[in-house]
Amino acid sequence: MSAFAYRGGRLMAEDVPLSRLAAEIGTPFYCYSSSAIEAQYAAFAGAVADLDPLICYSVKANGNQAVIATLARQGAGADVVSGGELKRALAAGVPAGKIIFAGIGKTAGEMAAALDAGILQFNVESAPELEELNRVALSKGVRAPVAIRINPDVDALTHAKIATGKAENKFGIDLPHAPEVYARARSLSGIEIVGIAVHIGSQLADLSPYRTAFTRVADLARALKAQGHPIRRLALGGGLGIGYGSEPAPSIAEYASLARSIAAPVGAALAFEPGRLLVGNAGVLVTRILYVKQGITRRFVIVDAGMNDLLRPALYDAFHAIMPVAQPVSAEPPQLVDVVGPICESADVFAVQRPLPPLAAGDLLAICSAGAYGAVMSSFYNARPPAPEIMVRGSDHAIVRPRADLDAIIADERIPGWLGGAPVAASRAAGSKR
Repeated sequence: MSAFAYRGGRLMAEDVPLSRLAAEIGTPFYCYSSSAIEAQYAAFAGAVADLDPLICYSVKANGNQAVIATLARQGAGADVVSGGELKRALAAGVPAGKIIFAGIGKTAGEMAAALDAGILQFNVESAPELEELNRVALSKGVRAPVAIRINPDVDALTHAKIATGKAENKFGIDLPHAPEVYARARSLSGIEIVGIAVHIGSQLADLSPYRTAFTRVADLARALKAQGHPIRRLALGGGLGIGYGSEPAPSIAEYASLARSIAAPVGAALAFEPGRLLVGNAGVLVTRILYVKQGITRRFVIVDAGMNDLLRPALYDAFHAIMPVAQPVSAEPPQLVDVVGPICESADVFAVQRPLPPLAAGDLLAICSAGAYGAVMSSFYNARPPAPEIMVRGSDHAIVRPRADLDAIIADERIPGWLGGAPVAASRAAGSKR
């Protein structure tokens, strides 16, 4: 969070006071630091530089065009999990030849679009998906480049809802079934085997699961090569965590060392797919206090951001540090407060019994480490337009996603004729069909 620091009593985003953005744009809003994104990419890329890998930013972490474009300008490719993310990556300037398409539920239409674009690789996650991709590729007269995503049955030691590499998870092909799936892939004329993919989860703090997963993938790669399969690339996934609070972040250098000692000797090109690691600490969610409410035993700080803006605390019980935008100067001791949003759900809570300096209505707070899985997971729940997104660079700033116009959203909805609404044009109605 070095891009967000107090100077002159004000919390700054690089050289821009967050209070000035709040006055100009209103609250809540997301603010991203381009220099923080670039610095974190440089740190990761530098740690693995001797491996000459492809680094594909995991777009699901933050799909804003400005974020993707910032990373693309640094040389990053993209790891996408939907046709929409594919479009975003291409629109932001990521070359198709640097795009890996992952995800367990690719549709035929998404496969076709990716083949038309000429992407680098599909990470195939099931035998039925393999058959469907073969069918789509043959219909276009091309071969689809494929890495089979392996489920190595490794406990990532992370939150259960973001673990993806255990045998009971929905992702990938179980390791014992991999040889038969590769054998089937080799028999399909629309499929070109290019490698193996693995991803065991997100927000990993302990590196030992990577050691196990990389070892199992390397062993499988050698076995498949011995059977004549052309394993030219190992896509090693992402998931390396960040420090959300006082806990230390895992070492990028030690992670790179594992890949260097275990995966590199296989003799295949390497690909990494980091997401949160690159953008998580590059963003904050700025919110204004509406009310301070004293209960019987608890003090509630009610803010204008809600779980529709930042879902992680409600979904994962996730911790986010919270900083006043005006640097505290009072000698009064911190108070234990619950920081809560306005959504009509008991889960709309950002912090429970958090020690914070004395706060009052109108004060601004910054919810930290909100650059990943923040705005990208936002919704219009309670008819609340999601927070806009701002990017800063030095003393400059730009609105990279404006606040949605609620009147325009309502106007885009239609009341059917039997309720007295205007007739809906047939072409418009047909547009909702899939």
